[in-house]
Amino acid sequence: MSPRPAPDLDLRREQITSTARVVAEAEGWDAVTMRRLASEIGVTQPVIYSAFPGGRQALVDAVALAGFEAIAGALQSVPAEPMARMEAYLAFAVDQPRVYEAMFSMPSGLEFGAGTGPDVLQRAFDGIEAAFPGDDGTEAEVAWATVHGLATLEISKRLPAVRSRARLERVVRVLSQN
Repeated sequence: MSPRPAPDLDLRREQITSTARVVAEAEGWDAVTMRRLASEIGVTQPVIYSAFPGGRQALVDAVALAGFEAIAGALQSVPAEPMARMEAYLAFAVDQPRVYEAMFSMPSGLEFGAGTGPDVLQRAFDGIEAAFPGDDGTEAEVAWATVHGLATLEISKRLPAVRSRARLERVVRVLSQN
């Protein structure tokens, strides 16, 4: 009997990351443990740790990076108009609140703002900057901070979703004034 071939590590990481997202979206991040993921996937915990030697933090960072890839894609899939980009951003955050939480609220080993982090972080920011251009990125930073605040408040049910579009329209009006 020959030994089983080792699975492709990238495929294994994707399987684990995907399962972590599903569990987190259904039950919250407290339910995402290496033991739980191993059980869900049908492997042993050492298999999970071999894919993510940095443990749970590395896994959460992988979910966050996948989230930044997805939000960059969502932003780039709509016209580079302020309202379209803000709506795409907010829709992503509200539709995937636990992924969004991994991206922005949970402790992270990812480097932000120094220009030395993963390229996908810059691509996500570029999606906002295309709609809010400026000489030094300040306009895009303010737009990002504003829509991030709205997303966080809407996800936590502190702002009613029924007025979501009206709030975005107001933000776009204010940020578009010169």
